[in-house]
Amino acid sequence: MSVGTGRVALVTGASSGIGQAAARELVGAGFTVYGTSRRAVAGEERDGVTFLPLDVTADESAAAAVREVLGRSGRIDVLVNNAGVGAAGAAEESSMQQARALFDTNLFGSIRMTRAVLPHMREQGSGRVINVSSVLGLVPAPFMALYAASKHAIEGYSESLDHEVREYGVRVLLVEPAYTKTSFDANAVAVDEPLPLYARRREAADVLIAETVKAGDEPSVVGETIVTAATDTRPKLRYPSGPLARRVSKLRRYAPTAVFDKQIRKINQLAA
Repeated sequence: MSVGTGRVALVTGASSGIGQAAARELVGAGFTVYGTSRRAVAGEERDGVTFLPLDVTADESAAAAVREVLGRSGRIDVLVNNAGVGAAGAAEESSMQQARALFDTNLFGSIRMTRAVLPHMREQGSGRVINVSSVLGLVPAPFMALYAASKHAIEGYSESLDHEVREYGVRVLLVEPAYTKTSFDANAVAVDEPLPLYARRREAADVLIAETVKAGDEPSVVGETIVTAATDTRPKLRYPSGPLARRVSKLRRYAPTAVFDKQIRKINQLAA
């Protein structure tokens, strides 16, 4: 076993988008970085990142990836749970099977990876789990209800778990991007039980999502926020990433409910 002396980070979903940016920024910050994707070749290096295959929906795959990192570097200081999938369309248009599949990646995938690293982090007396959430973990998202629900769930899980493990030197932190220039909209899962009455609204929502993603922050902005969460000497629970995310976070806390509700309907072009 080759035991490293520097800080070690494991980033899921690191082949593109936010995960790729996070891995690169962590390398730049001096971390030994392992990135994962479903189709990665074990040990392949890209831009200073060592890749490992991982399916976050499989218990053994999660455990194997953690064992591989520990075997190579002897420690894991930071886990970045970034792997996720999107879904757009009315909530009623997704089958229960589709809903379960989305949660299996977005929520249970993060839980699997967290469970795999926590025993090691507790033993070494330090570590940070950084869960990539979203402003949609704070606000409603018409025609993205399942995705928003998965992010709301990761918010509750992370905040609760952070209280449980803090006394062992481990922190669980949230990074909350707004819309980011990634392939999120193109890769979003289409609803599997479409209903004609929602067709026009669904199409309008798809256009709005595409426009906001195109105008969003660069993935490097979120990558830099993840590095801040990983290295902050006085870590905070939540790290909104980018100007829009910071505004939404403040509005959610301070805006009157009726005003906030009206704004959500206006943005989504829904009748008052």
